[in-house]
Amino acid sequence: MAAPLPLPALHATHAGIWIADAGGEPREASRGEAISRAAETPHILLNAPLVGQRLGYPELSGLDLLELFAFIHPARFAVPTPAGLSRALGLQPPESEVDAAAALGRIAEVLLDRLADPDWPEREGAWTSNATLQRLGWGWAGLIGNRLERPERSERMLFARLPQWEESAERPPPRTISVSEDDARDRLNELTGKGAEPRDGQKAMAAAVAHVFDPRSKPDSPNMLLAEAGTGIGKTLAYLAPASLWAERAGGTVWVSTFTKALQRQLDAEGARIIADPKERAERIVIRKGRENYLCLLNLEDALQGAFSGRAAILAQLAGRWAAYSRDGDMVGGDLPGWLPSLFRRAGATALTDRRGECVYAGCPHYRRCFIERAERAGREADLIIANHALVMVNAARGRPDAPSRILFDEGHHLFDAADSTFSVALGGQEAIELRRWIVGPEGRSRGRRRGLAARLMDVASYDDEGAKALDAAVEAAKALPSDGWLQRLAERAPFGPIEALLAEVRGTVYARAKAQDAGYGLETELAEPDGALVEASARALETLEALQRPLAALTRRLEAVLEDAPDWLDSQARARVDGAINGLAWRREALSAWIALLGRIGGSADPDFVDWLAIERVEGREYDVAIHRHWLDPTRPLAKAVLAPAHGVLVTSATLRGSESWDAAEARTGALHLPSPVAHFETESPFDYPEATEVLVVTDVGRNDVAALAGAYAKLIEAAGGGTLGLFTAIQRLKAVHARIADRLAREGLPLFAQHVDPIDAGTLVDMFRDDPHASLLGTDALRDGVDVPGDSLRLVVMERVPWPRPTVLHAARRLAYGGSAYDDRVIKARLAQAFGRLIRRQGDCGVFVILSAAMPSRLLTAFPPGVRVSRVPLDVAVERVKQRLGAIVEEKTACEA
Repeated sequence: MAAPLPLPALHATHAGIWIADAGGEPREASRGEAISRAAETPHILLNAPLVGQRLGYPELSGLDLLELFAFIHPARFAVPTPAGLSRALGLQPPESEVDAAAALGRIAEVLLDRLADPDWPEREGAWTSNATLQRLGWGWAGLIGNRLERPERSERMLFARLPQWEESAERPPPRTISVSEDDARDRLNELTGKGAEPRDGQKAMAAAVAHVFDPRSKPDSPNMLLAEAGTGIGKTLAYLAPASLWAERAGGTVWVSTFTKALQRQLDAEGARIIADPKERAERIVIRKGRENYLCLLNLEDALQGAFSGRAAILAQLAGRWAAYSRDGDMVGGDLPGWLPSLFRRAGATALTDRRGECVYAGCPHYRRCFIERAERAGREADLIIANHALVMVNAARGRPDAPSRILFDEGHHLFDAADSTFSVALGGQEAIELRRWIVGPEGRSRGRRRGLAARLMDVASYDDEGAKALDAAVEAAKALPSDGWLQRLAERAPFGPIEALLAEVRGTVYARAKAQDAGYGLETELAEPDGALVEASARALETLEALQRPLAALTRRLEAVLEDAPDWLDSQARARVDGAINGLAWRREALSAWIALLGRIGGSADPDFVDWLAIERVEGREYDVAIHRHWLDPTRPLAKAVLAPAHGVLVTSATLRGSESWDAAEARTGALHLPSPVAHFETESPFDYPEATEVLVVTDVGRNDVAALAGAYAKLIEAAGGGTLGLFTAIQRLKAVHARIADRLAREGLPLFAQHVDPIDAGTLVDMFRDDPHASLLGTDALRDGVDVPGDSLRLVVMERVPWPRPTVLHAARRLAYGGSAYDDRVIKARLAQAFGRLIRRQGDCGVFVILSAAMPSRLLTAFPPGVRVSRVPLDVAVERVKQRLGAIVEEKTACEA
């Protein structure tokens, strides 16, 4: 090991601030001293934005260990804490915050020592990248350069090191076969392995799912199974067993669809049971996501060549290091550590993906190495594709060639919400300006590579006169759409063009009619009884959209004609680029058609199938969009028509699919109700002894709007549990207020507190940090109610600050009226309570307490919890004592909790 680094380290938490000198000796420091010293001398830090927030000095900079880790070990994950990083490097984790300050220097030394290790697997490209980083002024570059030996020969460029995908023949249709119940159970036995604990519910579910793969008997009537399988059944392997068997024998592809990234990772891990060989597994089990999740190599090239500057340029270099070693180029939930982009605040990680749909397809010099194209082609040959509900629905709705025919929807209780989002329409400023940018291209001082449609189709336009005319007309028509500065013009009542004029009328109507709401929310009002000015503005905007739609349709026809009667210069790459332009035009014309249909109804009779409203979107009182929205009253109708009916087999499963309701309710929420043939049902209870392992406490003496009392309750309950608490909030403002009041108090007791919307860290990483420390607690909102899978001692107490009533939106009010009034509300709330309760018990041996800080909890909602679980209405002091009694053994002895 090299000599100790002659650098101090700075560590700050809610418990205090510590500085370790160059020799590693730590001492406590004041906030003022820490800021002053950090400004004078570079300090070793861990997560500079988080430390800066703790110090109240957001512009803090230094030698961030996470950046060094991302350079040394790209595409590897480590929990971004001193303990987590120590474990990742094989070091003994620090036992206190004082030890943590001293550990930072040791972590840096171990990382830098890796540079001399001849077996360091991520060596290639490091010297070249570090040379660039040194020119950019990256703090670690000099220390790396002193230890990193220059390679004997020049290193290959990043883009030359990436593998190329290969074209392959189209896969033949799957063979018509059935999977017997016995075969499904036998495959399940293979996957679970010898000596596995027998689970009758799991075997029964595998046998039931086998019938999903029977040959379909009638058109538009898939073999559909609704399956409620309680937590702990092992439903993942129960459906993967028959699915993998059918895929092998039939030569077909099964799509497994999830709602959360956590389940996608779990499914990916289970793939090792199905196919042991990693190389074969990568070919037969593929994760698919939307294009906007993947690194765009052309955007990365632009960033590496100067499109990014300052801190963003450093991020680009680290992203380049990651790209060379990434499994699939997935920047959102893949092997890019979630904490890496957050280290650079607003430094442009999203600019490295294709979020604007500007892909030039085969016109891109990196087309044959493109992560997106590689994922799509891998999916064509895969046995299992792990995707999300949104991608499955979009592929099916657009009639893509790879639209799924056998679909397994896990986390099926989210199917309604996913369909609601997928099949909705929004005509707003943000959507319209993106369409303008896609067609027109860069304007004014716009930075970055935003190539317009004319630039992407230059060679085609020069060959085909009619196509060139349509292209010119489309670009000219698109200039009537909103452009940069549109929000300011609306505020000044000086809109430009018919679309901005319409949005100005929308904004005025919303402010005139909407009730004032919390600063964190937007404003909205029904699109009912519109005044004359709004109707007239809608008519003019409709004419503008139709004037754009016509040349886009003409251009599409000309491009199709070019492909049919291909000129000599149209090679395979140019053909692919034209085909990509046709696809891009198709879905933008779909959006235009939906906007035209929406505007055509304004001032006419209302369509009972839809809910329309006007909205101003705001964040903490700041406007960021103005829009007209349209949602299906029942989004499972388009779901059934576009996704379910064309499929041959569909499974929808969840631990809370039916909950305390009937199967009729489950069929209504999943779209099965709209299919011509009846669907099958399956149900098996959880093997967990919930009455023994859990209890529910309803606290009766915490005032609804008393933030001080609410904060005090959270602090006392977390202290009683010794951490391990997930706190769920219905409002971000209350979450922030509670966190501000209790974080320091808990930290002084050795109980770290993390918080979504407070800590500058993504939600997935916050969950990883929470899982890694059994003394830590985590506060969050809806996203954490379903997206947290933390088995064991790290999650033993769930606290909800109030009953999760639905927000009184226009859409909710319409559905409430249509589907039973208060009974509809009750179904929504009970589903949320069941999901929140489900965070507690994830495996055998888990136990915990569920607390609701609301005396207004109606008794009728208590059926959301498993039968037999004791529910008690108690004052706070009794709740605290009960938590201490039940969870005390975990805190003190790390054993099972007391009965």
